[in-house]
Amino acid sequence: MIAKISSGKDTAGLIRYLFDTKKAKDHTDPHLVASWDGFAPDPGRTDDFDATKKLLVADLDLHVKQAKRLGRAPEKHVWHCSIRAAETDRHLSDEEWADIARRVVAATGIAPDGDPDGCRWVAVRHAPDHIHIAATKVRGDLRTARHWNDYLTADRELAAVEKEYGLRQVVRGDRTAAKRPTRAEQEKARRAGHKVTARERLRFTVRTAVSFATSPEEFLHILDATDSVLVETQRFPSGDIRGYKVAVEGDTNTAGEPIWYSGSSLAPGLSFPQIRERLTATEHPEITGQRQTAPWTEATVAAERIPDDLDQGDDSSAQAHIAAFGEALDALPLLAPKEIRPHLRQAAAAFERATRSRVQAKHAHARTLRGAIRTMRTEPAPRDGAMLAIFLDAAIIAVMAARRWHERRQHDQQVNAARQALTHLQAAYDQAAAVPLARLAHRKPPTPTIERFVTVVYEAVPTHAQQVLDDHAWAALATVLADAETAGHEPATLLRQAADQRTLDDARSPARTLTWRVQRLTQRPVPGDRAQHAGAHTVMGTREAPTPSPAARPPHLNRPKRNP
Repeated sequence: MIAKISSGKDTAGLIRYLFDTKKAKDHTDPHLVASWDGFAPDPGRTDDFDATKKLLVADLDLHVKQAKRLGRAPEKHVWHCSIRAAETDRHLSDEEWADIARRVVAATGIAPDGDPDGCRWVAVRHAPDHIHIAATKVRGDLRTARHWNDYLTADRELAAVEKEYGLRQVVRGDRTAAKRPTRAEQEKARRAGHKVTARERLRFTVRTAVSFATSPEEFLHILDATDSVLVETQRFPSGDIRGYKVAVEGDTNTAGEPIWYSGSSLAPGLSFPQIRERLTATEHPEITGQRQTAPWTEATVAAERIPDDLDQGDDSSAQAHIAAFGEALDALPLLAPKEIRPHLRQAAAAFERATRSRVQAKHAHARTLRGAIRTMRTEPAPRDGAMLAIFLDAAIIAVMAARRWHERRQHDQQVNAARQALTHLQAAYDQAAAVPLARLAHRKPPTPTIERFVTVVYEAVPTHAQQVLDDHAWAALATVLADAETAGHEPATLLRQAADQRTLDDARSPARTLTWRVQRLTQRPVPGDRAQHAGAHTVMGTREAPTPSPAARPPHLNRPKRNP
C-alpha cells in the first residue's frame, strides 16, 4: 500500500472532487466508509447531494472557523491522504478500508486513539483499490494537529497493515534516494533523442568526478574540464567555496538560460559539503619513483576486506565503506575494456542507491579503503584481463556483503539496488574472466599432475572439494597450481590460504574464485599499509592532496573544454 499526503486550503473543493463522477470518469459509487464519529453526512448515500455535501463541509470546517475567529487557524487547514492498494491485492471491503483509515489518522496524529479532541475527518471510497482521507487540521480544543513526519508514520502503519491483511509488501524507501526525473524532464530528453535526462547525465558525471578526485579543488577542476558540462561555483564573502551547480551545455529554459542543478538536487550525497567531507577523508597515494604494490592489486586487497569491515558492528563505519566502494564502481567503466563497460555502468548506477541510508557515514573510517581504490585511476586495467577479473570477483563478494548488511537493517530499496548491481557485475565478470580462464585451461597440466591435485583439493578444501572439481574452471585452477608448484610454492598450502581468505559459500564458481586467489598469492605482493589496513578505524592525519594532473583524471575528461 502506498500513501500520498498533501495539504490545501479548500475543504469544499476537495469534497467536490472526491464525490465527482462527471469529470472524473474513473470515480464509481463514491461514498463514505468511515468518519471521525461514524455519523458524518454521506453525499453518496442521499437523494439531495448538494445539500448533504454542504452539511459535510460545514461539519468538517466547524473547528477551523472557530479557530479563525481567534486567529489560530493554519493557512492550509486541509489534510488529504490517498491510500492505494497494489494491483495484485484482493479488493478490500468497506469495513476493512474503514479500519485502515482509522489506523492511519491515529498513527499520523490527525485523530489519535482515545483523543476526544482529535481532528474531524472522513474516508471516501470511489474506486475498488483506494480510498481518500479528507481531514481538517484544527482539533476540538482549537489547537493545530501535530502531524509532523506524517508520511513516514503513515507508511509504517501501512507496512503493518500489509502483513496483517496478507497484502503485497511494498518496498519502502527512507528518503535518501536521489530525486527521480520529472515527467517534463523525461519528455524533453525523449524529444531530443537522449536515452537519459539531463539530471541523470549530470548525476553520473558528478559521481564519476568524485570517484577520481583526491581533493575538493580537483573535483571542481575535473568537472570544469568535462566536455558539454557547465559549472558555476558559489563562494562565501571570505572567498571559500560554498557550493556548486552544473548544467548540460545546450539544455536551456524558454528564456534561453542554462538549466542549473545544485549537487544536492542530483543526489543527497552530492552536495559540496558532503563531497568535501569524503574527499578530505581520503588517504592519498604517495607519489614515489617506484610503487611496491600494483594499483589494481592494492585495490583488490582493499575490496576483499570489505565484508570483514561490514561485520565489525559499527554501522557508521560500515556505511562509509559501502559509500567508498560505490566510488570504485563509478570509476570502473572508464578503466575497463569497452566490451564490458555497459554492464559496469549499469552496476554502478544500480549500486548508487545502496551507498546511502539513514545511517550517517563516518567517512574518515574508510579513508584507507578510499585511498587504495584511488590508486586504480593511475592506470587502466591490464590488457590480459586477469587482474580485472580478480578485482570483479572481489567486488561481487563485496556487493553480496553490502546486500546482507542492508537486509539486516531492513533497508528494502538498498537491498534491491545491491541485487540489481550484482546481476550486472556478474555479467561483466563472466565476460572479463572468459579469456584469461580459457588461456589457463589451454595450458592445463598432464593427467597425472591433475590427478595428484585432486587429492590436494580434497585435503585442502574438503567442504567444497567436489564442487571445485565439478566446476568448469577446474582446469584453470589446476594450471595455476602447477605454475605455483613450478615456482616453488606448496599447492596444498596455497589452497588453504586461498580458502581461508574468505568463505567460498558466496562464490558462484569456487574454482574460479580459488584460481584468482591462488594466482595473486603466488605473485607474493607486499601490500602497502593502505591495502593491509583498509578496514582499520584509526583516523589518520590529513595529507596534502597532490596537484591535479591530466593523468589523474578519467580518460574522457582530458579533452579540451569547449566554450559555452
